[in-house]
Formats: sequence, C-alpha cells, structure tokens
Amino acid sequence: MAFRPSNVPADPKNLPFFLGQEFRNVAQSMAQSEQMLMLQPQFVAPKKYADGCICFADGTSWNPGSGAGFYGFYGGSWKKLG
Repeated sequence: MAFRPSNVPADPKNLPFFLGQEFRNVAQSMAQSEQMLMLQPQFVAPKKYADGCICFADGTSWNPGSGAGFYGFYGGSWKKLG
C-alpha cells in the first residue's frame, strides 16, 4: 500500500488527531510489503549512481549498450540484466 498524504486540517485544534492518524498510516504503509517493483523507463542516464543502481533504459534516448531493458551498474559500467 503506497502512502498518500491527507489534507491538513484548517483548524489547528485538529492537528493532534490528524498527525496521529497520519503517522499510523505511514507505519501501516511501511509495514506492508509490495509484491512488485515498477521501474519507469529512463531516457537519460541517472546523474548520480553507484554500484548497485538498477534502471530501466528506454534503449533509444538512453542506450547503455544493448538496447531497451534493465541495467545494473557495477564494476564501473552498466550491464544488461535481462
């Protein structure tokens, strides 16, 4: 479950309840594991990356070497993962 923040109440008297509920929602969101990871296609190489970075290259605007696909950065270069 992804966390989506609620609107902050206009009346400051309602803030304690609002914050308590919001923190519970954050905790619940973090406790539930996602069944998948969705990577958006990248059209340029990330500006900052290190060993272990995984991206989904579009293969046209950004082609790290073998067309579109998933790439991992390690050992100083991007390697296609599949």
